[in-house]
Amino acid sequence: MTPFLLFLLMFLFLFMSFSMTSSTQLMLSLDEEAHALLQSGWWSGYPDYVPPDHCEWLGITCNGYGSIMEISMPPKFQLRDKFVKFNFSAFPNLVRLQLVGHGLIDNIPSDQISTLHKLTYLDLSFNEMKGSIPEGIWSLKKLETLNLGRNKIVSSIPCSLVHLTNLVSLSLDSNLISGSIPVEIGYLKSLEQLNLSDNKLRGSIPSNIGLLTNLKSLSLGSNQISGSIPLELRNLSKLEHLFLGDNNITGEIPSFISHLTNLISLDLSSNMIYGCLFSELNQLTQLEYLNLSSNQLSGEVPLEIGTLSRLKVLDLSGNLFHGKIPSQLGSMSNLRLLNLSHNELTGTIPNQIQNNFLSYSPPHEFFRNRNLLTDKMSVPSTDASSLSSSTSTKSKTEIITLNMEIFIPVISLFGIVLLGYLVFKIWEANINRDSRKEKHGDLFNIWNYDGRIAFKDVIKATESFDNKYCIGSGKFGSVYKARLPNGRIVALKKLHSFEAEEPEFVKSFKNEVKLLSKIRHRNIVKLHGFCYHKPCMFLVYEYVKRGSLFNLLRDDSRAMQLDWSKRISIIEGIAHALSYIHHDCSPPIVHRDITTSNILLDQEMKASVSDFGIARLLNPNSSNQTVLAGTFGYVAPEYAYTTTLSEKGDVYSFGVVALETIMGRHPTEIISLILSRTLLSSNTPIIMIKDVLDSRLSPPNGNHILASNIVLVATIALACLCSEPKSRPTMMNVCRWLLLPRTPLLRHPFHSISLQQLFNQEIYKIDDYKR
Repeated sequence: MTPFLLFLLMFLFLFMSFSMTSSTQLMLSLDEEAHALLQSGWWSGYPDYVPPDHCEWLGITCNGYGSIMEISMPPKFQLRDKFVKFNFSAFPNLVRLQLVGHGLIDNIPSDQISTLHKLTYLDLSFNEMKGSIPEGIWSLKKLETLNLGRNKIVSSIPCSLVHLTNLVSLSLDSNLISGSIPVEIGYLKSLEQLNLSDNKLRGSIPSNIGLLTNLKSLSLGSNQISGSIPLELRNLSKLEHLFLGDNNITGEIPSFISHLTNLISLDLSSNMIYGCLFSELNQLTQLEYLNLSSNQLSGEVPLEIGTLSRLKVLDLSGNLFHGKIPSQLGSMSNLRLLNLSHNELTGTIPNQIQNNFLSYSPPHEFFRNRNLLTDKMSVPSTDASSLSSSTSTKSKTEIITLNMEIFIPVISLFGIVLLGYLVFKIWEANINRDSRKEKHGDLFNIWNYDGRIAFKDVIKATESFDNKYCIGSGKFGSVYKARLPNGRIVALKKLHSFEAEEPEFVKSFKNEVKLLSKIRHRNIVKLHGFCYHKPCMFLVYEYVKRGSLFNLLRDDSRAMQLDWSKRISIIEGIAHALSYIHHDCSPPIVHRDITTSNILLDQEMKASVSDFGIARLLNPNSSNQTVLAGTFGYVAPEYAYTTTLSEKGDVYSFGVVALETIMGRHPTEIISLILSRTLLSSNTPIIMIKDVLDSRLSPPNGNHILASNIVLVATIALACLCSEPKSRPTMMNVCRWLLLPRTPLLRHPFHSISLQQLFNQEIYKIDDYKR
């Protein structure tokens, strides 16, 4: 045997021995992992989720060799005190550990968790863990995401965090952490998200944070931080979200803020910041949320703010601003909330704001400005007050003395002629009215409309309500498209004749229409008035071109035009409309029949709510009774056993419509699971949000902001579907949640989020949502 063959045989022998040893070690390691899972007791009580292969257990993901690399338990597994029973050292290949909302009450086992050297993702948020942050975590040098938010962790932030140089996201919010922010935090150069809000942190903001040049979101709100905003923050050129509100920060707003041109959200509210606002704020062209309320800011409101076209929320309340309100604020088409109350503003509210914006901001958003005239603002249920008090004073030298002997006879003669003319016109009007009654019956005016509509014009425009002009029908009547003699196109809702023959009904109906016709809101279809001709009665609405949301969602080609951004905008519009009629009208109006059929879309896909108040119109004496209220599939469950009507019924219907909008179909199965209280049952399969979204659109996996918006909307919708009315939010709170800024970096990959998590509010805690 040659030396070469001998060497080759020895090499093969050693290789086979090594392979067998490695294979044996791998098998032992896999057996140890499976044994550790069984011993943990985490799956006890859930026999359906423990098949023979441990890689197929619910919440377990293995690599190609069968070794566990991810543990992500569903929320229905309430682990409580079982955390310390888990043998973490048995999982050397674990990369991701996610235990969110499991009621964990044990301290984090420092010695064991430090053995997870390959761990890159650790999320233990929304639990009840106490004690301090264990030192073992700071040895996990590959960690990229660390989330211990919403627990009961005490002590301070250790300097040892400097070892986590690969950290991209650090969230320690909503705990009991005290002390100061360590300067060593500036060495985490990869950090993109830092959330330390809602703790008991003291001291100033360390200047070293300015070294985090990759930072996109900085949340330090709701602490006891003092001092001024450090100049070094000017280096955070990638910053998109800055939340420093509810602290003790002093000084002026630094001018470098205007150079952070990627800012989307800026919250400096509830501090002790003083000085003037600088006009360079108009450089923040991406800004959507600006909250500077409850400070000591003074000077005039810069008119340059009106150029921030993306701005949705502007809150400058509780300051010392003086001067006039810039009219430019009225041209901000995306603005949804404007609060200028509790300042020292003077003058009047510009017409641009009154016409374009007060439909979103109730009058109280301008109160407590001592010299600001707000008289032109009136609650929709009352007649608009005319403020034409044009009193002019003249000096005595300007008074012309008239010859009374000539003046009195002339005035008397003029009065006699005028009186005779009026008597003649009244007589003529009575004759014409009687003849019209014989021909057309009673005819009422169309309020807030240019001219009068005669019944014969309507008959002519619709060819006696021919079906070819019918564009829809519902429980209250059919809708017809009509072109009036002046060329204006309107929608006529021909109502079913209930008590239309009763004079008292006609009188009350007229009063109700007068009430509803005064409502003006950009997301409510304008009611111009009505026309009554025995036995026909119809309402006159503005015509909305694209038709109902229901029809668009059921047409594949048109549904594709409703991308995710448009659908979110539609849901926001519906919420604002309902909040308006619930909270800003006096008396409040309950819609009673919110469905996708009653949501109309214009050319720009802006949503408008129609048919508001019709149930009340057809039964005006049933202000709190469920007469003709609701459509099957949208009506609140309590209407099956009670006659008490409240705004919470509309809230429930809104939840259905919101889910239907993002799902593209009615959420029948989800509603059934919620009402039967089985959504969180161990027998109910986990439902991923990605699987229920409208499949005709691409999932928003790559767009973090869009994914965050969808998750928030779904969370709010599920909260609105609570079977107990008192547990549902108000529409005012829904609007506030939709307007609050949120970081685009979801704590979980979009594809891994379930409806059960959203129902438990594990992603967004909307009940006490704050940043």
